[in-house]
Amino acid sequence: MKQKKQNQQKLTFKSKLILMLCGAVIGFINGFFGGGGGMVCVPLLEKVLHLPNKYSHATAIVVILPISFISAVIYFLSGNLQSIPFLTVGAGVLVGGIVGSFALKFLPPKFVRVIFVLVMFAGGIRLLF
Repeated sequence: MKQKKQNQQKLTFKSKLILMLCGAVIGFINGFFGGGGGMVCVPLLEKVLHLPNKYSHATAIVVILPISFISAVIYFLSGNLQSIPFLTVGAGVLVGGIVGSFALKFLPPKFVRVIFVLVMFAGGIRLLF
C-alpha cells in the first residue's frame, strides 16, 4: 500500500500538459497504425511519471483499450475491417492478453523490461525487411 501512495503524486500544470501531449501522440500512433501506442506509452510513463515498470505496462493497457476500441469502430465504419481475421486474431489476442496480464503479476520487473525491449527490437527489424 505504501508504494501505491508514493506513486500517486501531485502533478503540476506543466506535467499535466506534457502528459496530455504525450497522450495525443500515443493516440495518433495507435489510430494511424491501428496499434502500437503501447510501445510509446510504456517508456513515456516510466520517464515522465517515473512509474515502476509493471505499473507502466498495466497503465498502458488501460490507456490503449479505449483508443483501440474507437480506432476499430472507425476502421469498421470505413469498411477496412474483415470479419474472419478480426474474429480469429481477436480470439488469440483475448487469450494472450489474459495470460500476459497474469504473467506480469509474477514476472520480475527486469525480465519484463527485457521482453519489452526484445519485442520492440524484433518489430523494428521486421519493419526494415
